[in-house]
Amino acid sequence: MVTPLLMLLILTLPLLAGRLWRRAAPLWSDAEAAAWGLGLLFLFTASGHFLQADAMTRMLPPWVPQRLALVHATGVLEIAIALGLFLRRWRTLSAWAAALVLVAFFPANVYAAFQHAPMGGHAWGPAYLLVRAPLQLVLLGWTWWFLLRGRGLRRTAPA
Repeated sequence: MVTPLLMLLILTLPLLAGRLWRRAAPLWSDAEAAAWGLGLLFLFTASGHFLQADAMTRMLPPWVPQRLALVHATGVLEIAIALGLFLRRWRTLSAWAAALVLVAFFPANVYAAFQHAPMGGHAWGPAYLLVRAPLQLVLLGWTWWFLLRGRGLRRTAPA
């Protein structure tokens, strides 16, 4: 159950550091730091698609075709989202993509928990959803609050 805590740390550390350093010299806005936190988190989760690909295939039902290829493709998608979050020009579009991925991938987490998949906390079974569902809401809320609120579907202009 360490993974959700590590995910929260990765997500929030740039924002906390940015706020501390802002007292001495303004480096990042909260939105910039939040984008970096979410981008780093997406890189972290993408790494599992390659480093633990076999375990991740067990998070998908057996009827899903080409599960390993799908795991790798979604890892590439998460890397692309992360890179987009790091670049102001692509940040809003990438934040929308991140929100869609968070919603679209959640059923795989539910399935994996009920199957006790050997990946992250899913081995705990359905009880893991008591942690994972709120975490998913935090990630969606973070994305909305810091990166999407009031922005619509337009791209963020370069600063």
